[in-house]
Amino acid sequence: MTTKAASGTTDITADAVALQERDDFRAQGWLKIIAPAKVNLHLAIGARRDDGYHNAVTIMHALTLHDIVYMRHMVPDTPETQEALEQGRPFVRMVSCGDVIAPDVPIEQNIAVRAVIELAQQIGRDNAALQLRIEKNIPAQGGLGGGSANAAAALIGAAHLWGLAADDPAIERAAQALGSDVAFFLHGGCSCYEGTGEVFLHALEPSKQAVALVKPAGGVSTAQAYRTFDEAPAPIPDEIARAARSATSAREVALFNNLAGASEQLMPELAHIRAWLDEQPGVEGSLLCGSGATTFALCGDFSQACAVVAEARKLGYWARATSFGSLRAMIVST
Repeated sequence: MTTKAASGTTDITADAVALQERDDFRAQGWLKIIAPAKVNLHLAIGARRDDGYHNAVTIMHALTLHDIVYMRHMVPDTPETQEALEQGRPFVRMVSCGDVIAPDVPIEQNIAVRAVIELAQQIGRDNAALQLRIEKNIPAQGGLGGGSANAAAALIGAAHLWGLAADDPAIERAAQALGSDVAFFLHGGCSCYEGTGEVFLHALEPSKQAVALVKPAGGVSTAQAYRTFDEAPAPIPDEIARAARSATSAREVALFNNLAGASEQLMPELAHIRAWLDEQPGVEGSLLCGSGATTFALCGDFSQACAVVAEARKLGYWARATSFGSLRAMIVST
């Protein structure tokens, strides 16, 4: 990551400081955990339940685009971490990377912090004082699951630091308690889920296809998207439902999202982006990610994905070339 001074020249001092800061967070005592993004190849939203949630069947696929989560036992190196240590609670710092702005979320509302607390409660641990630094490459309000991926990474990191086995059932229970996407990131790759999106059905053979991601400024309220959906629910064709449940490979899945119409009604620009993507050379199909606001395009190869991204950036959109992969939230260095 290169820092530009006000004149547009490279700020060597700022770059050196940033590099030193990153090296400090790779020092002894920190775990490094990757937290991949995802897209929904298939999202079939059903009826609204009595508890306010909706039945859903979804096929999620991990991307090689990922956040990085660093974790360690709390070190009282600032007044904030000293206070957190005394209170036995986690402390998190979010860091922007490149063209992604880290969301400004109160610590107590950060899902990675909630994940650490949830796991502590699952195992009966009184003290959850762990320190987290999250480097954001996955944009917020994009439907790419960045927050849920961070939560899964936090669960894996906390389990390691507290001496739990990697397959301890408490980790899965904590993930399911946090939200529908979190459990997926413990396994990654490509999988089919039902319930509200948290009940595992079966894994599919992952793809390695190139993908272009395009997102406008702002986002869509998920709650508002569901309210709009409930006003005129979009049906799920029987053949689409059967094909999704029987698919064994990501390549077999036909792109489908019956929530997209509600989101595109709330933010018409999303429909324009999807139509624009479908006209680009090398694009084999496109779909809104969940309730938005990122649309992904399947591309013939990585060079074509890069070309799409270059054109999207000329239009002022955030865009990134990536690919499908078998990634999951996992520790990569200790």
